[in-house]
Formats: sequence, structure tokens, C-alpha cells
Amino acid sequence: MATFLYKLGRLAFRRRHFVALIWVALLTLAGVGAASAPAAGNSSFSIPGTEAQRAFDLLEQRFPGMSADGATARVVFKAPDGEKMTDAAHKATVEKTVKELSDGSEVVSVADPYEGNAVSKDGSIAYASVSYKVSGMELEDSSRDALETAADQARDAGLTVEIGGDALQTTPETGATEIIGIAIAAVVLVITFGSLLAAGLPLLTAIIGVGIGVSTIAALAAALDLGSTTSTLASMIGLAVGIDYALFIVSRYRAELAEGRSREDAAGRAVGTAGSAVVFAGLTVVIALVGLSVVNIPMLTKMGVAAAGTVVIAVLIALTMIPALLGFAGRRVRPAGEKSKLLGGGRAKSAAKAAKPNMGTRWASFVVRRPVAVLLLGVLGLGAAAVPAASLELGLPDDGAQPTSTTQRRAYDLLSEGFGPGFNGPLMIVVDAKGSDDAKAAFAEVGDEIKGLKDVVTVTPAAPNKAGDTATITVVPDSKPSSASTEELVHAIRDKGSEIKAGTDAEVLVTGSTAMNIDVSQKLNDALIPYLILVVGLAFLLLIVVFRSILVPLKAALGFLLSVMAALGAVVAVFQWGWLSGLMGVEETGPVMSMMPIFMVGVVFGLAMDYEVFLVTRMREAYVHGEKPSQAVVTGFRHGARVVTAAAVIMMAVFAGFIGSSESMIKMIGFGLAIAVFFDAFIVRMAIVPAVLALLGKRAWWLPRWLDRALPNVDVEGEGLRTRSDAGDEDRELVRA
Repeated sequence: MATFLYKLGRLAFRRRHFVALIWVALLTLAGVGAASAPAAGNSSFSIPGTEAQRAFDLLEQRFPGMSADGATARVVFKAPDGEKMTDAAHKATVEKTVKELSDGSEVVSVADPYEGNAVSKDGSIAYASVSYKVSGMELEDSSRDALETAADQARDAGLTVEIGGDALQTTPETGATEIIGIAIAAVVLVITFGSLLAAGLPLLTAIIGVGIGVSTIAALAAALDLGSTTSTLASMIGLAVGIDYALFIVSRYRAELAEGRSREDAAGRAVGTAGSAVVFAGLTVVIALVGLSVVNIPMLTKMGVAAAGTVVIAVLIALTMIPALLGFAGRRVRPAGEKSKLLGGGRAKSAAKAAKPNMGTRWASFVVRRPVAVLLLGVLGLGAAAVPAASLELGLPDDGAQPTSTTQRRAYDLLSEGFGPGFNGPLMIVVDAKGSDDAKAAFAEVGDEIKGLKDVVTVTPAAPNKAGDTATITVVPDSKPSSASTEELVHAIRDKGSEIKAGTDAEVLVTGSTAMNIDVSQKLNDALIPYLILVVGLAFLLLIVVFRSILVPLKAALGFLLSVMAALGAVVAVFQWGWLSGLMGVEETGPVMSMMPIFMVGVVFGLAMDYEVFLVTRMREAYVHGEKPSQAVVTGFRHGARVVTAAAVIMMAVFAGFIGSSESMIKMIGFGLAIAVFFDAFIVRMAIVPAVLALLGKRAWWLPRWLDRALPNVDVEGEGLRTRSDAGDEDRELVRA
């Protein structure tokens, strides 16, 4: 592989105009496609194989005019202090609002609060429910405008009016912190390279790669039902790995220049060595992201595949566009150790300063001398950070997790105030009595049984369809949608449904957004172990090929588990317990997003293997060329620690930039990934890994002979390139060692 990538790097360097033209053309094509495509909305949500989804599908069959997947809105009215919604003036305002809302072309029905008993007991709060023919992502802007206009007119009449539901879905905003993250990345790159031009190359190529990836997602959004969250996550991951992959190749290029190689040869060798690590690091990220499809939740699968596509683009750009841009830059990109004149370059260093070991060398030497102490300290520290993960509660965010500045959150709070916290998450019971001898009796029995359950406030009478064989019953819990009590109630209803079916042959199904969230959490929990086995297993095999060792990949996988558990503990502490929640902009604590653990496992594993590959391949390269195991660890850090540190800081900055998002899911993912990179890069890879390798010695690189013969030789460390004569003709054919 090193030989092939070496040739690819030299070709891109020589044919730089052609390579740059191809990438600019791809960016332009993707941009045109995105500009001409419909805007991305929120992706439709389904969870095949769950009871909530089966009930949803049954509703569409038995209640064809119900628009079960249509958007809904709750217009919540509150009277001024000392007044009631039943006062004549307020009643007239509400009835006028209901009439105006009913005129919309996409509106199916509007429930009058005075006819549907939708006024609170104290008379201060009322709500009107609006049902639409189409889903929230398909709703036209005119319908949303009409909804907001009607609410404004009611406000002008003296009422407090807020709107909840999914009819006002908006694209999440990331805020200025994302730009700050990129700015921090730029500063780190300048410090690392000592050159503005060299620092700009990784940023430029990463932005081009993300531009192509996100534009392609936008162009395909309508056809593939890709939501706005998909592109946000793709840009988050694509930007981070794009900068890092380019950073490693540019760093290796400068190191090759410092050894006296020509610029074309240095570009080829940089792609042949660091580029090999980029390929395998990218493969681990792609495996982890595509592996999310085993969960069988379409939305999660699309997010993973889209992000994986952006990572593939980042790898291809690093292997081709970086050497092309290095060709354009020429002598303005200096050898390692030299700074540009603008940043203080050109001054002679003293002999003592030039001979002084760098920070990576000094740190690795310390770890090699004190491996047991460093190992224990690192493991105990991560173990302490992981303790809160034992209290992990999972759920999906609802309007109660929105910022208090949004009308959705204020509507949620008003409904909780007037009708109880459970009113925001009603359960829909679907009774299929097609196989029952007495459907009406079955409907009545279901209602009576549910009324006797704990944590139930209201059970509405059964509403049968035209055929009379299926009915819906609405149940309002006593607790909020994301609480453990509501989850227990859902399970209790399902248990009771099994008893009812045995006696009446009527099937009882629980659905609605609350039940759907509970089923998603359960499905994700069930899929976590198979997903871990699949992703870690495949990556383990890949790393055996890369490192030609059994213990090094095993150590990499165990270190990852430590870092991801510690990161989950930090997420629980902030978003569930509320520690530092004000600093993070978390206005409402609650359960951790149900897809967070499995998503973090996928993404963090891929990123963790990045640092493992980049750092340990340098160690193996030194070991293969005759250094003792302990000295190989120090050599690996001397060449790689500075760059890996810069890469980790850049990733943390990029991910942390998404903490400013208005979307709670993006905020949580941004924080979780940022803290996970910190734990993995600086504690696991920089402390635990060298300590373990120092303790293992030669055993770290042991591989059974039969397996060594069976595995393909991918030559990640570039051994084939070292057999090449540096002083000879650069076009001479390479020979393998």
C-alpha cells in the first residue's frame, strides 16, 4: 500500500492543476445540486419491529382519513391574571382563532377547546388542537405563517398564546461557537506548523471536503428523506477528521523535507507513510459509522452513512489534494523545525536549544520509566469519571427540552401548569378487535382496566373506526413524558393488554410519541452489545493487519472502552445531573438522548483508532527498523506527539463548537464527542498506551507465525519505501524489502 500511495502522492504533486480542477468541479457540481434541491427538513421517524410502529401502521390502515403521520399543533391560550378563558371576550377571541385556523388548505381539523373539554379546571388555560394532512417536514411555509398570524392576533386581544407540537419544526442553529471552534483550529495549526500557509492547507481542504459532503446531502435530502440533523453531524465529523488527516500528511511532508528530500519525493513519501495511516484510520471511522445500520433505525442509519461518506471524501482529499496544494505552495511550506519569517523564523537557534529533546520525547521517557504509576493513575482517573454512567437514564428530547425562549417550550410549560405534566405526553392505545366476538365489550374492558392502573389521570372513551373493529383510546399519565413512571405505565398497559387478549381476542397496542421514544430507547439498548461486537471485532481484525500484533489492537480496544465510558459519565453529570449545566447552556436536565450511547460508541471508536494508528504506527516503524521496544515508544512520541496533540485539540474545538446549537441533541453530541476526544487522546493514547507498551516490551509486537504468513502485508510503516535509493533517479522503480 505504501508504494501505491507513494506513486499517487507524486502523481498528484506533478499533476496538481488537474487534481485541483477535479475537486473544484466536484464542489461546484455538489453546490449546484444543493442549490436546486428542496431544503432539508426533519427526517421522518420510524422504528421497524416495535409495538409503537405496528400500532402506527395499523392506524393508517384502519383510519385512512386520520392522517396519523400528519403534523400537529397545540395553540395554548392563557387568560390574564384574575380572568378566565370562559369569559365572553376571551371565548370570542378563541373561537375566532379556531375559525381562522380551520381555513388552511392543509388543515384536517381544529378542535374547539370549549367543545372538547380543553379548558383547565381553574379556567385560566385552554388549548386548540390543529391536525394537518402532511407531516411537519412537508408542511408549507404558508401553513406555518397562518398558524403564527392567528396566534399574534389572539395576543393582540390580550391573551398569552404559545404554540407547541411539530408543526413549527425548524432547522437547528449552531450559533457562533462553531466559528470559534474553527478559529481555535486555525490557531493550533499555525502554532504547530509555524507557518500561516502550511496551517491554511488542512483548513482549506477540510472545508472543501465538508462542502462537497454536506452539499451532496442537501441535494439528496428530498429523495432519500435526509433530515437537517444528518448534514449537521456529517459536517461535525467531516470537518474534524478532514483537518486531522491533512494535518498528519502535511506534518510528514515537512519532516521528509527536513531530511533533505526533494519536494516531489517528500510529497510521495508523506502520502505513502502518513497516508497509509490515514487510510486505515478512515476505514475504522467508516466501519463504526456504517455499522450503525445494525440498529435498524432508518434515521440513525442515514446519519451514519452520510457521515461515513463525508469521511471517505476527507480521506480522498488528504491523499490527492494535499500533495497537489503542496506543489502549488512550493518553498513557502518549510521543512519541520523552520518557521516563516512572519512568525519569527530565520533566527539561528543555539546548539543547546537545538539539541534539547522536545516535549513528546520528555513525556514518553517519563512514562517508560514509571509505567505502572502512569497506568494506574490513568485507569483510576477514567474510572472515576465513568461512575455517573451507572445512573444513565435514556429518553428522547421533547418540547420540554427546548430553550425557554422558544414558543414550543412555553406552550409545554403552560400545558403542564393547566393540565398536569403528563398532558404533554399522552399515550394512544389502539385496540384491534377484528378477531373478537364482541368488539364494543372489548373496547370497554380495555378502558376500564387502564383506569385501574397506577399513574393514570385520564382515560378517554373508545373512538372506533367506521368498520367498528378498531378503536383508539387516549391515556394521560400523571407524570411527564420522559419520567421513569411514564415508562413503567407503558409497560403496565402492555402487560395488561396480554391478559385482555387472552380473554377477548382483542389486541392492545400502545403508541404515540412517548411510547415511540420508550421503544427507541429499548431498541438501542438491545442493539448496543451486538453493535460493539461487530464494530470492535471488525476494527480489531483491521488493526491486526496494520500493526501485525495481537496485543496492540486488544489494548487499543480496551482503552477505547475506558474513554467512552468516562465520556458517558461526563454526559450524565452535565445533562442528567446538571453539573455545569449553566456553562453548557443546558436549560433543562433530564434523560440522556437514547441514541447517545450507541452513537458515541460508533464515532468515538473511529476517532480513537485515528490516534492509535497515527501514534503507534510511528512506534512500529521505529521497532521494525531495529530500535528496542522502549526506545521505539520514545521515538514514536518524538515524531508524533506534537501532531497528535494538535489533532486532538482541533477535534475538541470543532466538536465543542456545536455545544452552542439550539438543538439539544446536537448540543449533547458536541459535548460528548469533545470530552471523549480529550479522555482518549490525552489519557488513553498519551498515557495508558505508552505505559502498557513499555510494560509489554517485545511481547507487544508478537504475532503467531501462521497468522503472520496468512495476513496480507500492507506496509503501513513504509518499509518498501526505505529500500529506495534517495540519491538515485526519482523515477527508478521501487523494490520491496
